[in-house]
Amino acid sequence: MPGAPRPRQPAFSGISCWLGLRTFQRREAAASPGLRERLRDATSAAHRDLDAQLSAFDLTELSGYRRFLQASAGALLPLETALVEADVSRAFPDWPERSRSVAILADLERLGSAAPRLVSVPPLTRSGVLGTMYVLEGSRLGAKFLLKMVADSANPRICEAVAYLSHGTGRRLWQSFLAKLAIDERWDEDEAIAAAHIAFAAFEQAADRS
Repeated sequence: MPGAPRPRQPAFSGISCWLGLRTFQRREAAASPGLRERLRDATSAAHRDLDAQLSAFDLTELSGYRRFLQASAGALLPLETALVEADVSRAFPDWPERSRSVAILADLERLGSAAPRLVSVPPLTRSGVLGTMYVLEGSRLGAKFLLKMVADSANPRICEAVAYLSHGTGRRLWQSFLAKLAIDERWDEDEAIAAAHIAFAAFEQAADRS
């Protein structure tokens, strides 16, 4: 009906969408056994915990979307800094195409948001780079869903601040990450898993502060 109010969208369903958890786990479960499967199994509880923490975020409302971006930036920025300091480009020469710090800061600026409170993360080993990248690259898988949710917002400011969520669209960044994981067998499994847990914990801590 013309002029009828748009129905209110449900609250953001949590980190399962932000990290594309359902898609993420389904694809991983279908993969052949290996480090990527062990990373999936070892971090499944961390996925669920973070999902529960962020389940109240409503991306169609300015305050909820701003909190989501602040929480994401609070962890993403120090994690990407740690990756750069660990020479992530040696393992991933296309790192400039993968980094999302500039994109998320641009979104926060568009929303007039205060600078996010950054969490502290430890230095990364070579295999720690892989574990951190596993979490960050996996977080792209839910972006398509989240962009659709944001598009349903009645607030045009939200719809204009999607550089972070749309980053990497049309590129095969997840597939190329998995290819790197498959061809290099020199990773230390324990270090990679520990770093993945640290990355999840960073997002959890950042969400507590947002």
